[in-house]
Amino acid sequence: MSDQAPQYGFETLQIHAGGKPDPATGARQTPIYQNTAYVFRDADHAAALFNLQEAGFIYSRLTNPTVSALQERVAALEGGAGGVATASGHAAQQLALFPLMSPGDNFIASTRLYGGSITQFGQAFKRFGWEVRFIDFDDIDAIKAAIDGRTKALWAESIANPGGVITDLEPIAELADAQKIPFIVDNTMATPALCRPFDWGAHIACHSTTKFLSGTGTAMGGVVIDSGRFDWSATDKFPSLSAPEEAYHGLRFHETFGALAYTLHGHAIGLRDLGACQAPMNAFLTLLGAETLSLRMQRHCENAQAVAEFLEQHDKVAYVSYAGLPSSPYHARAKKYLKGGAGSVFTFGVKGGYEAGVKLVDSVELFSHLANLGDARSLVIHSASTTHRQLTDEQRAAAGAGAEVVRLSIGIETADDLIRDLEQALARL
Repeated sequence: MSDQAPQYGFETLQIHAGGKPDPATGARQTPIYQNTAYVFRDADHAAALFNLQEAGFIYSRLTNPTVSALQERVAALEGGAGGVATASGHAAQQLALFPLMSPGDNFIASTRLYGGSITQFGQAFKRFGWEVRFIDFDDIDAIKAAIDGRTKALWAESIANPGGVITDLEPIAELADAQKIPFIVDNTMATPALCRPFDWGAHIACHSTTKFLSGTGTAMGGVVIDSGRFDWSATDKFPSLSAPEEAYHGLRFHETFGALAYTLHGHAIGLRDLGACQAPMNAFLTLLGAETLSLRMQRHCENAQAVAEFLEQHDKVAYVSYAGLPSSPYHARAKKYLKGGAGSVFTFGVKGGYEAGVKLVDSVELFSHLANLGDARSLVIHSASTTHRQLTDEQRAAAGAGAEVVRLSIGIETADDLIRDLEQALARL
């Protein structure tokens, strides 16, 4: 018998990781621990928990058994050391940067991001004294030139929303290593079923679990996963993790917890002070969704490929931005970084501009017109009039959300039915 733990496959992990039978009842599915606080064995036990000397449950803002199961599962799927689940994807983005940033610091982000992220980074984070510098991440020299002594992270999406652009992860990770700053990848659109950013050198992964990880449009949430490989003590850039923490009697997170330093900081300080914890019910629903992640992503990708190929040949479509098409400038990157397909979400440009885009989303019947993605059902939205409405024309163009752009999130229905629905909607233009 081997003393080593078995190395389970992805499909096994998405069902079993974090999901042991309930020790009290034997329930096989992770229960919904819908409670706020947990009884201590005695005063010494309580003190040890509050001093971070013992792992356990204190208060559901910090830790909850259902939420912990989700954190463990997503960390296992990403190949990470640990995770912190949050109330939403936006909360995860704030919590991901919280241990790294101080007033006056900056981080470098790709111009190709979800419109809400661009607004959060460029507007809300200014109130914390955090500066974002948006750079075209296809230009490594431009990224390097933007980095200075107060740059604390690089940020990109593995598959950019909405345009389906594939980020060239490997050289950016190499640059981050050389500059001794973490590379954070929002992996929402790809999920670890298609891409594991840590395999390409990234240090931290971020998700809106609301999307593909849940897969049903029923549960809000986010999660931050740490690879456990970044050396927070290599420089003095990250005092929250390397220097004494006053709130814990001078404890140094990295010195004390090693590979789990960033994750434990997220619980002990991030969730403690920011409070954006995930609800147990939402964690439960996301755990259920994660059990079928690889199966759903396979169908999502197969359907997206078929729909993209149809649209590329349609005379009322100006272009299709989908890396699964050989015509895409990102086709080679999709082959390199993505396993099993180029994702579910992509955009296309309708001839006729803004009015044509609005008309199309008003004409579909099977597609649902709403501001979400990653659902089992197919979704459509006109980005310029909704998700990217607050941006300037230049920002929308850089993000791939121009006036003519329609974004699709292809579900797991019968592909021919989706094509027929788009065909009749295009015929009305």
